[in-house]
Amino acid sequence: MPAAFANLWKQHHAEWRDPAQIASAWTEASHTGAALLRHHVRGAFWDVLASAGITLLVTREYEHLVMALQAPAGRPAVTFLRLPHPSGLVVDRERAVVHIASTRNPNQVLDLAPTTGAVPRLDAPAVAGGGILVPVRSRFYPGCLYVHDLALIGGVLHANAVGHNAVVRLDEGGWTRVWWPRCIEAERGPLFERNVLQLNSIASGSSLSRSFFSASTDRPSRRRPGDRNFAVDGRGVIFSGATREPIVRGLTRPHSARLHRGRVWVANSGYGELGPAERGRFVPAVRLPGWTRGLAFHGDVAFVGTSRVIPRFRQYAPGLDVDRSLCGVHAVDVTKGEVLGSLLWPAGNQIFALDWLPVSMGTGFPFRAGGRRATARERTLFYTFETRRHRRRSHARGRR
Repeated sequence: MPAAFANLWKQHHAEWRDPAQIASAWTEASHTGAALLRHHVRGAFWDVLASAGITLLVTREYEHLVMALQAPAGRPAVTFLRLPHPSGLVVDRERAVVHIASTRNPNQVLDLAPTTGAVPRLDAPAVAGGGILVPVRSRFYPGCLYVHDLALIGGVLHANAVGHNAVVRLDEGGWTRVWWPRCIEAERGPLFERNVLQLNSIASGSSLSRSFFSASTDRPSRRRPGDRNFAVDGRGVIFSGATREPIVRGLTRPHSARLHRGRVWVANSGYGELGPAERGRFVPAVRLPGWTRGLAFHGDVAFVGTSRVIPRFRQYAPGLDVDRSLCGVHAVDVTKGEVLGSLLWPAGNQIFALDWLPVSMGTGFPFRAGGRRATARERTLFYTFETRRHRRRSHARGRR
């Protein structure tokens, strides 16, 4: 056997051994720069998390990271998972499933579930504890969907298909367009063939007609939303699911629309603002140091993401000091418009989505930020994990 073949086969044998690579189907996932994970805190951020009793999940799309933040008994813990360009995120707290959109081409939606135990083995030690979020399924979709936000509408998973100017239902066997704004309709039919609106978030209600959707404009033109000369200042809208017409205008690159206690809240990204829609207009409740995107409510607290501004899109943020924008998550008391605390990533770039689950349901991701990787523990976890959705079933032969 030629020596060249022996060396080649030895290389093949050594490849794809790191669970971080297998979990994300991405070889580079085993290498995460320490600077990306380094953070500092302002105010009572960890105290707010501890009091809420939640694990906060954050997608950092341009760094290809999903983070989990929690502080059980006041002890901060940060874990992560590498995924290609993660954007939309929604937690199905009834079914204990986390859905995450990965929006490279092709698009994927990954389902993660908390571990509930381990398969008994003689060749591996037991892994203590449960609630670690592990991937249990991935679905692939055409890249032209350009999935952004994910939402549960009536308990069913939906997504913004930004590339189609529509909302799609994500079925077991595919996807179906189920809603689009009236402004894309023409004599030949709705304009699904290219992105003209940047329809990018879902404030999910019990049905499509009780939901709301944000977009950068309601006026299709030759200039596409990714063009440098695409007009943004004051052009953004929120659409009503029932009428398919705008109910709020005057926004600038709005994101992360959410329904909370009967009101639609939205991040007015280009001005670093967060606020509700009241009587047909946006009312800023707080202004933050960056491009606001990513929003999740827990009681009176809104967890809000801020991002840096990509240099070639400076003109999309006319209300920000672009050079001083920060990447982080802020806990805001929405009754007072007061920032209670912030967690900031100095080397961070873009936050896309936030959501949470109770600490009792999920403790975070398999990989810990800070210090050396616990390689043996990670391998044992992925070797033996069980989840509620993927339990072992005993089969006894010879029984009637």
